[in-house]
Amino acid sequence: MSAWKQFLASDIIVSPFVVNKGFTFPYSQFATGSDGELVGIDRFIGKNVNWFNDKSTTGTLSTEYQALIYNSAQQLYYSNFLSSSTGDNVAQPVLFPGAGPSGSGDVLIGGVESPLYDNFLQSTLVPDRFWPTGSGEQIAIISVPSKIYGEYITPNSFVLEYPTLNSTITDDGQGNLNISSSVGGFEGYIGNIIYTHGIAILTDNTLPDTLGYTLDDYVTDNDVTCSFSSSMTIYETQYKCTIRENEFNFSLNPSLLSGSEGNVYGFVTASYFSPYVTTVGLYDEMQNLLAIGKLAQPLPTSDTTDTTILINLDM
Repeated sequence: MSAWKQFLASDIIVSPFVVNKGFTFPYSQFATGSDGELVGIDRFIGKNVNWFNDKSTTGTLSTEYQALIYNSAQQLYYSNFLSSSTGDNVAQPVLFPGAGPSGSGDVLIGGVESPLYDNFLQSTLVPDRFWPTGSGEQIAIISVPSKIYGEYITPNSFVLEYPTLNSTITDDGQGNLNISSSVGGFEGYIGNIIYTHGIAILTDNTLPDTLGYTLDDYVTDNDVTCSFSSSMTIYETQYKCTIRENEFNFSLNPSLLSGSEGNVYGFVTASYFSPYVTTVGLYDEMQNLLAIGKLAQPLPTSDTTDTTILINLDM
C-alpha cells in the first residue's frame, strides 16, 4: 500500500554536469548504419570556382557541390578573415546616450573597429585563420555529426592521423589545427576546428605541398583515422523525501489485518511497532506513477526524528 506526500520547491534540486566520451574512428568505421539511417564522419572538398561553370560534387556519405562547400565555409567561418589572418575590422559608430545639446538626445560618435561577422570564434585570444582566395583554391572539411559529438568536441581532443604520409593533425584547444609530420620534421598551422559544430576545416596547403601531397588526400584517401572526445551536459535531479516524526507511522500493508472484518493484529498498536520503508514512488499531479526507487534494505521510520531519503535521477 502507499501513502502520498507532495514535494515543496525546496525539496527538488537540479544540478547540471558535463560528461565526456572518447571516440576513435578508423576510415572503415567512418560510416555506421542505425535503423536504416547512415550516420558517420563525412568529408568534403571545397573549391573556389563559379558554380554555374563547375558543378563538381564532393562528399563520402552525402553529396554536395564543391563550390557551395567553399562558399558556405567562407561565409560562416572566414568572412572576416579574407585579407588578414587576425580579422578584418570595420568602422562602426557608437551610440552615446544623452550626448546632444544639453543632454537632449543620443548621438552617434566616432568610429570603432569591430569584426564584421562573428565567425564562431573559439576563444577571446587573437584568432589565427587563413583562407585561400585564389581561383581554383581548395579546402578540405571533416564533418562529425552531432549525434556523435554531442554538444561540442572537447578542446585538445581532436586528432586526425594520416599514417600513409606519417602526418598528424591536432587542435590546440583554441580552435586552431596544427599539422606535424615525421617526414622532414615539419609542423605548423593547417586550419581550424569549430568545436560546437563538429567541423574541422583544412585551409592551408603550405605544409602538405612541402610533403608532396594536397588537402584532397585527407578527403579521398582511406588511410585516415579520426579521434576526439564528445561532450554532453547531463542534468541530475535530486528529490529530497522527508518523513517527519509524526508522519507515516502506521502501515497500510494488508498483511497486518486479521479476519474478515479487517481488524489489525495486536502488535501493530504496540508502542514498539515501527513500519519500514522499502520503496519510494514518484507520481505526477494525477497520481500516475512515473518512477520507482528501491531501497537497498528496508528502512524503519522514526517517531522521534525526521527521516530523509534522497532520490537522484540523471537525464
